[in-house]
Amino acid sequence: MRKQPTKKKQGIYQIYGINGCYNIINEKTLKIIRIDIMIGGNAEKKKWVNSLAKAKIHSLHRMSKDQFLKKYLGKRTQGIAVTFQAKVVNKIPSFNKTEENLCLLVVDNLEDPQNLGQIIRTAECVNISGILLPEHQSVQITDSVLQVSQGAFVHLPIYSCGNIHQQLRALKKEGFWIIGVEHSIKALPWYEMAYQTKLVLAMGSERKGIRPVIL
Repeated sequence: MRKQPTKKKQGIYQIYGINGCYNIINEKTLKIIRIDIMIGGNAEKKKWVNSLAKAKIHSLHRMSKDQFLKKYLGKRTQGIAVTFQAKVVNKIPSFNKTEENLCLLVVDNLEDPQNLGQIIRTAECVNISGILLPEHQSVQITDSVLQVSQGAFVHLPIYSCGNIHQQLRALKKEGFWIIGVEHSIKALPWYEMAYQTKLVLAMGSERKGIRPVIL
């Protein structure tokens, strides 16, 4: 089994770009380790970036263009990068005593970090209550995933799940209805479903869809 990088175990991540960095810096629950600004870059022209320098709250470093581009070679940074520490993935809690209409999302065997980042961003927009992410045989949370999510992960709980099959059975016992999202001639159209209850939406991988054992 491949070991994850040490920095991921410590919950240290790095993202780039004006919008994503803005969301990270303004989130009080995150520990900002370092902010790098390229002198003469697009980010430096923003008022909120200059106010950071005056406030002297964070460890902010202005770097020459050559230094910055060398450090972030090949990244679309817009002249700003933030290194931060956060516990992005948590253990799934018990929902047994929750009576409100929750909607959890399971992503099983997802392969592309870009897709996971987009799913997190979209899920936050449509008020999903949390995402269940398998610990094995699925893409995990990385810098690339958080980059694409554009800060949405801050507002959306992400839960670690050891065994999807067992977890879905446990959620059923807690009052959840499980809906598999599949393109099939036997499937009901999404607009014919009733959503006024505790739900889990299960989605599969890009190529194979939902595994038969989950279906």
